[in-house]
Amino acid sequence: MAESFQGVDFYFTDTLLTDEEITIRDTVRDWVDREFMPIIRKHIQEKTFPTYIIPQLAELGLLGANLPEKYGCANVSETAYGLINQELERGDSGLRSFSSVQSALVMYPIYEYGSEEQKEYWLPKLAKGETIGCFGLTEPDYGSDPASMITRAEDKGSHFVLHGAKMWITNSPIADLFVVWAKLDGVVHGFLLEKGMKGLSAPETTGKLSLLASATGEIVMDNVIVPKENLLPNIKGMRGPLSCLTQARYGIAFGATGAAMACYDEVVKYSKSRIQFGKPIGAFQLTQAKLAQMLTDITQMQLLQIQLGRLKEQKRMTPQHVSLAKRNNVAKALEIARTARTILGANGILDEYVSMRHAANLESVLTYEGTHEIHTLILGQEITGIAAFE
Repeated sequence: MAESFQGVDFYFTDTLLTDEEITIRDTVRDWVDREFMPIIRKHIQEKTFPTYIIPQLAELGLLGANLPEKYGCANVSETAYGLINQELERGDSGLRSFSSVQSALVMYPIYEYGSEEQKEYWLPKLAKGETIGCFGLTEPDYGSDPASMITRAEDKGSHFVLHGAKMWITNSPIADLFVVWAKLDGVVHGFLLEKGMKGLSAPETTGKLSLLASATGEIVMDNVIVPKENLLPNIKGMRGPLSCLTQARYGIAFGATGAAMACYDEVVKYSKSRIQFGKPIGAFQLTQAKLAQMLTDITQMQLLQIQLGRLKEQKRMTPQHVSLAKRNNVAKALEIARTARTILGANGILDEYVSMRHAANLESVLTYEGTHEIHTLILGQEITGIAAFE
């Protein structure tokens, strides 16, 4: 069994955290080591998400953790919420994806844009893990251009009828609740669809080479009848789904750091024990150069995410701040994971080591919640005032 993860904190970034934030992070860290790491290889091999751990996530208060206690949530600081994502993705991107979708893409829009009745009914169920949610925005033909969605809602007086399809939807095969964005009279609105509605299906996506321990699927709507009270009443237009993505991208910026820390931890230990040419491979200059760059990048990622958390708590965070952090941290984490695999040599392709699994997962994380290129253009527009993607 591998040594327990102790963390990477070269610049003493723990001094920037409160005692409560450290306690929350360490609680999740211990749970990941104790409960999740022993099972992840099995679920990677079987290409399944371990749904039986959902009650444990709920018991720890990790679902919708930054939402108010009034709705059964933990009401932790935004930085603590980010650190939760860091530790979950240190385990696996699929684990963080589940929690991130449940929290940022399902619970957040209900909390922010739902009626009081919707909040009181759904949020406690979602916080307890009794209800699993998913978020339907991306379509087969529209990923980076969600405003061009073709999913439609028709107002039939006593109800709505939805028709269309969503693609690459985390949690959809296991979901009870579907937050779906569709155009009603040409304007985007959010709707709450429930498992079992006639014409609603969620086929699983097969053939993935990444995020193997994550439930990914579609949302297919064939004239689904949706009650009027299932409309999110307090939002219309693309601001709704985009604000949800900002919340999710925030967690991803922290999560990617966790994946990078796991890879770095693994190869530091390996480089000290793997003997070649009569000495540990960590004694060679090329290996040390790789490790030095990894440590530098992780330290930058940690400092960036903590400041992002403080900006969020001060209500000064902008979507552009999140784009910079998501773009930077995911790209650096992917490079760290790839480099870590080279240090492991042939052993790096075995699933008893984490680095190649993280590298494969991060290929997806680089693309979802806004591709690296889209976040580049968001920053470019912020810098110049000119939108290059319109």
